[in-house]
Amino acid sequence: MAGKGSNTDCMSCSVLNWEQVSRLHEVLTEVVPIHGRGNFPTLKITLKDIVQTVRSRLSEAGIVVQDVRLNGSAAGHVLVKDNGLGCKDLDLIFQVSLPSEAEFQLVRDVVLRSLLNFLPEGVSKLKISPVTLKEAYIQKLVKVYTESDRWSLISLSNKHGRNVELKFVDCIRRQFEFSVDSFQIILDSLLFYYDYSATPMSEHFHPTVIGESMYGDFEAAFDHLQNKLIATKNPEEIRGGGLLKYSNLLVRDFRPMDKDEIKTLERYMCSRFFIDFPDILDQQRKLETYLQNHFSKEERSKYDYLMILRRVVNESTVCLMGHERRQTLNLISLLALKVLAEQNVIPNATNVTCYYQPAPYVSDVNFSNYYLANAPVPYSQSYPTWLPCN
Repeated sequence: MAGKGSNTDCMSCSVLNWEQVSRLHEVLTEVVPIHGRGNFPTLKITLKDIVQTVRSRLSEAGIVVQDVRLNGSAAGHVLVKDNGLGCKDLDLIFQVSLPSEAEFQLVRDVVLRSLLNFLPEGVSKLKISPVTLKEAYIQKLVKVYTESDRWSLISLSNKHGRNVELKFVDCIRRQFEFSVDSFQIILDSLLFYYDYSATPMSEHFHPTVIGESMYGDFEAAFDHLQNKLIATKNPEEIRGGGLLKYSNLLVRDFRPMDKDEIKTLERYMCSRFFIDFPDILDQQRKLETYLQNHFSKEERSKYDYLMILRRVVNESTVCLMGHERRQTLNLISLLALKVLAEQNVIPNATNVTCYYQPAPYVSDVNFSNYYLANAPVPYSQSYPTWLPCN
C-alpha cells in the first residue's frame, strides 16, 4: 500500500512505495510504438523520452512547465497492478500557463516538432512540416479555452489503442470521473533522477515520488481501487455524467460502494449525459467511439457492456420524453445486436429482448409483392411504434 509521507500533510497525497516506484519506472521506460498513416514510419518512443524532449523544447520556447504527471489508468496500474481497469491510454499532464491563443499554438508546434527526434535514422527531416507530422501521427487534437477551463490535448496514434496523450493544463474544473480514476503521479523527482544519477534505483535508494488523488482522499480512493468499489462526487459536473465510464466499471465487476446512494447518482449521470448528447446521432457517435477506444481488444465484453448501459438508462432516465427514451434504448439494442452479428454469436433467446421496426408498406392498403419502397428514411426519424418480438 502507498504510505503516508512526512513531507505531505494533505489527505489527497501519499508517497509511493518501492514496488510502485519500480512499476512506474517500467511504464516510463517501456517502448511504445506511434503508428504513422500511409507510408510514414512507426516511431518508437518511451514516456520518459517524450516528456524530457517536450519539456526541454517548451522551456526553450519560454513556456515554464510547473510539473509533469502520469494520469488515468496508467497511474492506477502503477498503484495497484491488477486493478481490473488495465493500462490503456498513457496520459501525461503538463502543468503550464496558457493565457492566450499564442501559447496554445506554440505548445502544439513544439510537440509536433519534437516528433522529429523520434523518426528512424535515414529519414530526411528537412521537408517534414508540422502540418505533415500532424496528419501522420496525431490521433486527436483538442483545445478548450473558457473562463474556468484552459487546456489542450494532443493524442499520438497507436493502432492497438495505447495512445500516448499529452495534456497541457492551465486550469480545469474537473479532473476525474470516479475515485478509481482520480490518481495523478508527479514525475519530476524521478525525471530529475534520470537526468543526474548514474546509480541504478533499488529498494533502499530511489527518489521520493508523490501520488495525488483528485477525489480528495487518497487513502479512500486507494481502497476503492484495491477492492473494486465505485464512488464519485457530483456526477452532474462531469461531461456525459460519467454514465459510459460507470457502465464500464460495472462490466469489469466493480460494485457501488453505497447501494442506496448509487440510484440517485445514476439519475444524475443519465440527466447530464442527455444534456450533453441530446441528439440520437450524437449519442450513436459517442457510443461507437467509446466502444472503439475502450474495448478494442475486448470484443466479448462489448455486448455485456451495452446491456448494462441499457439497463441503467432504462431504470434511471427521468429527463426524457417517452419516445426519446425508447429511441435511445433502441439505439443501444441495435448496437448490441450488431456486436453479436460481428462475433457470429446467437444468444439464448430467453435472455434477449429485441425490437423490430414495421416496414413502411405494412400499413399500405394497396400493398402487393411488387411494392416499390421509398428512399431510405434517415436514422434520426423515429417511427411511431416499435413492436416487441416474442
